[in-house]
Amino acid sequence: MLLARDAAQSPTASRVDDTRKQAKRLGESRIFGTDGIRGRAGEGWLSAAGASAVGRTVALVLKRRGKLGVDRSRGGHVLLGHDGRRSGRELEAALARGLAAEGLASTSAGLITTPGLALLAKIEGYELAIMVSASHNPAEDNGIKIFTGAGEKLSDELELEIEAGLRADPTPVTSGPVPTLDSSLEQDYVAYLVERAGAGLELFGLSLVVDCANGGASRVAERVFGRLGAQATTIAAEPDGDNINKNCGATHIATLQTEVRRVGARIGIALDGDGDRCILVDEHGAVVHGDGILTLVARQLRAKGELSTPKIVATVMANRGLHRALRDVGVSVETVDVGDKNVVDALKRFGLQLGGEQSGHIVFGADHHYIGDGLYTALRVLRVLQETKKPLSELAAPYRPFPQVLINVPVARKPAWESIPKVAEAVRRVEDELAGDGRVLLRYSGTEPLARLMIEGPDATFIQTRAKELAQLLAAELGA
Repeated sequence: MLLARDAAQSPTASRVDDTRKQAKRLGESRIFGTDGIRGRAGEGWLSAAGASAVGRTVALVLKRRGKLGVDRSRGGHVLLGHDGRRSGRELEAALARGLAAEGLASTSAGLITTPGLALLAKIEGYELAIMVSASHNPAEDNGIKIFTGAGEKLSDELELEIEAGLRADPTPVTSGPVPTLDSSLEQDYVAYLVERAGAGLELFGLSLVVDCANGGASRVAERVFGRLGAQATTIAAEPDGDNINKNCGATHIATLQTEVRRVGARIGIALDGDGDRCILVDEHGAVVHGDGILTLVARQLRAKGELSTPKIVATVMANRGLHRALRDVGVSVETVDVGDKNVVDALKRFGLQLGGEQSGHIVFGADHHYIGDGLYTALRVLRVLQETKKPLSELAAPYRPFPQVLINVPVARKPAWESIPKVAEAVRRVEDELAGDGRVLLRYSGTEPLARLMIEGPDATFIQTRAKELAQLLAAELGA
């Protein structure tokens, strides 16, 4: 019924809540967010001084917890990488100084995608990987994302321990070696995608457009699709330090739509700044986001008998149209809270093969080491096109998003929803009327005196009417 109740289905979300509560008890705000450390480049932990302290503290904590010391016969201590932001190299060098202060040598993959770096850490035998990227954020931001040698994000418990270490000793490291650039790592990433995801995939004569968002995929995307025979037109693949995600990429899809129509391509592929998201454009220029991608891939796996368990993972943001499109072929949806950590947690817990978010962050489970990779996702979709001989528009057609109504209601107080019987009963009544083909999400804004109400269902008139009724009830019960 409520967003809080949906989120509680995920053990990972529960751990995040516990971590936040612990920080709150200490009177502290979190340093790590839902996707690493993120903020304005040059400020706080995203300054050179701050990043060097982060590098040193990460090394200290992981050594103390016994997370370092694997066989490094093929790799090394730490693998670093950055996307197309001007601040990337400086922050990468600062991290290397901090790591070196604790005896950890760093190698740089240079300009690379976040999933590419995580994958390389695993297949090349590194103990740790740290990506400098703010994903789909503007160029003036940056971030630090940390992965284990298995290509997995750090646990919430480790993040909290690193935060405690940074608060106890934020002293910067002012001198140390710069990371060694290994250009062969980029080639290894391209080879992996072509030989694993692209094995047997013949794209000869296929016209496609790839929008690299002037980010981490700018050097590798065209080579991957070109080696498989596609006629690839690449746009936004010339990062100058300031143009990452600027009117391009997965969060500005209009640029790709225009180019697909202009060249008459069969498919358009939009990545974000660090390459973990994939949004598609069909041959008519229509957008196919994460829910549509999950639909067509899951239905094809089901048709081929390759979905070992007829279930996928999606977050609470997924449209109920996804549930209906998969229910029609006998596939159910496990719902978790927002965040790829929660998706990965559920995939492992239930032994599932496919999950993702509406934003285009798709995870193929053990097939790709539980690493969400926009290029890998695009190749898997292209395989479905090849196997079915159908255009993307036809493959995505079973996904028909339900209409949604969103209303913000000003409130004077924010009591627990369970303490307002009239509201809880009204929500249950609407859900009964929707009979499983829709939902009601109700939550408070974390920053404003607002209650956020969303109703989703197949009948636009019905949900508009019910949304207005519920909003009036909320105003009467809680209104300012």
